[in-house]
Amino acid sequence: MQEKFTQAGVEAGLLFLREDELRLVQEMLFFAHRDLVAAPDAILEELGFGRAHHRVLHFIGRNPGMPVGELLTILGIAKQSLARVLGPLIRGGYVQQVAGRTDRRLRLLTLTEAGIALERRLFEAQRERMVLALREAGGNAVDGFRRVLRGMMQAGARAYIDRAEKARGLKR
Repeated sequence: MQEKFTQAGVEAGLLFLREDELRLVQEMLFFAHRDLVAAPDAILEELGFGRAHHRVLHFIGRNPGMPVGELLTILGIAKQSLARVLGPLIRGGYVQQVAGRTDRRLRLLTLTEAGIALERRLFEAQRERMVLALREAGGNAVDGFRRVLRGMMQAGARAYIDRAEKARGLKR
């Protein structure tokens, strides 16, 4: 199968689009996700948190001062669902919520020092696995992998990534 993915252009044909190949990719995504989240899941479990808490910590950490409404849009969840996740993070001292300066109705979210430390710990639990996999794949494969992931995202997620890349000077 490796050969089918590494052949270029017309030679490779569309064999990678056959159902059995797509199902293999699907299984690989399932296993990769399972293995990528295993270490942070263990950390989160110790604290009584889950993957939703991880996502919230990640996005607030990457976007300090983020309005609650923007986080709702990114996560694609209802206010009630976010409240169930955000509440324990605020009470636990990981997230701080303040009113907006110009619009007091806005609730802006930032990580506290404890939140920054936890988010860093969760990232570090995944970092080495990602570094090893990306290094093994090589630059061309990494670029192709990013294109594949982007192709699976809905328009809103693509727009978020575009804004994030532009803001961080990472536009490719």
